[in-house]
Amino acid sequence: MTIRVLIADDQAMVREALSVLLGARPGIEVVGTAEDGARAVVSAGELVPDVVVMDIRMPVLDGIEATRRITGQAGSGTRVLVLTTFDLDEYVYEALRAGAAGFLLKEASGGELAEAVRVVAGGDALLSPELTRRLIAEFARLSPAPGAAPAREGAPVTGLTARETEVLVRVAEGLSNAEIARVLVVAEETVKTHVGRILHKLGLRDRTQAAVFAFESGLVTPGGGRG
Repeated sequence: MTIRVLIADDQAMVREALSVLLGARPGIEVVGTAEDGARAVVSAGELVPDVVVMDIRMPVLDGIEATRRITGQAGSGTRVLVLTTFDLDEYVYEALRAGAAGFLLKEASGGELAEAVRVVAGGDALLSPELTRRLIAEFARLSPAPGAAPAREGAPVTGLTARETEVLVRVAEGLSNAEIARVLVVAEETVKTHVGRILHKLGLRDRTQAAVFAFESGLVTPGGGRG
């Protein structure tokens, strides 16, 4: 199945370069480009891409608000992959909270970008790199969600079973379902079921929001372990 991609960046050269890089990869089709966040929102509604590759700093409407509007559209299955120039961009965390499925540095190779598109299109969060975990953890620590109460060490999150809490921790650490299954010595399908229940119980959209929740609640600390 071909992954349909929309590219949003205010620099024409960047849009063209990304279009060439992704268009040359098997199983990926660039269906459109947008020069600002407002156009990205409109194009996402018209073209219904699987993934939007989104710059953060754009005129008219920035990438954060564009991400919020795209992921908030009723019935939208479009995933947003944020591109950023700086590895500790202060806006990246807010983009993740707005519903982005992950982020990638603009210096990444064409192969890394294509793989990132495939990861988020497949429903996973792009949270594996250590840099990503550190970034999310840091901004979760600096900007906790209103009313978020730190979890006690070893205590399940309210509404979750002990096993679901453990799975949530692993998700926040950036592990895939297969990796979590190996760590917990259970079937991958069992992990998938746990993740689904976690998202349903906590009212979260996807794994990215689950990871942010784990950091904001204090379940996982900026150092990478349980709170």
